[in-house]
Amino acid sequence: MTIVVTGASRGIGKAIAARFIREGWDAALCGLNQTRIQDTAEEFRQGNPEIRLLAEAVDVGRRAEVAAFAQKILDKFSAVDILVNNAGVFVPGNIHDEEEGMLESTMAVNLFGAYHLSRALLPSMMARRRGHVFNICSTASLQAYPQGGSYSITKHALLGFSRNLREEMKPFGVRVTAVCPGPTWTDSWKGFDGPEDRMMPAEDVAQVIWQACQLAPQTVVEDIVMRPQQGDIR
Repeated sequence: MTIVVTGASRGIGKAIAARFIREGWDAALCGLNQTRIQDTAEEFRQGNPEIRLLAEAVDVGRRAEVAAFAQKILDKFSAVDILVNNAGVFVPGNIHDEEEGMLESTMAVNLFGAYHLSRALLPSMMARRRGHVFNICSTASLQAYPQGGSYSITKHALLGFSRNLREEMKPFGVRVTAVCPGPTWTDSWKGFDGPEDRMMPAEDVAQVIWQACQLAPQTVVEDIVMRPQQGDIR
């Protein structure tokens, strides 16, 4: 069994990869920083030396890099069972005064990367009539909030992509799940002056994804919404 995880060198992506690798899954992982993704891969290999692992530095906002990564995946693994589109960028701001080009650059990472990687890997899933795509959206996909700006716009778009893909994949037996976590303790929250236990651990998101893919083939969890017990942080 093989899982593909983007943005896998830290945070939610790393937690997801770790959860599946611990169960003996092979994995194709990418991250933006070459050193960090290779260090992550070495960490996983030390704990599970028998797994097959592909780890690449990829800017998912660049279509050519996504295409090259997809080809390496298809060359190395006979099939992909799960794709987790997790890579994303978060820059708080307001639509009316955020930096020029913010929408385009954020959309390239948060939506286009998932779109192009999914298009590259879906044909093999469709041919086998099995597979599962998880798109890591956000509670920002569900409602507007102060300083949401381009981030919230792109996460709304990712949720729309997930729902359209879900409809398309029904006849092919490929499951699609949109995961919408609220505040989760990752590097994105560096500088947060509240207690760490106010937020969800990334491992909880990984565990929910693991459970969702264990269901019978005729069952799919379409949307997963997770929030801290005390609610979102504004």
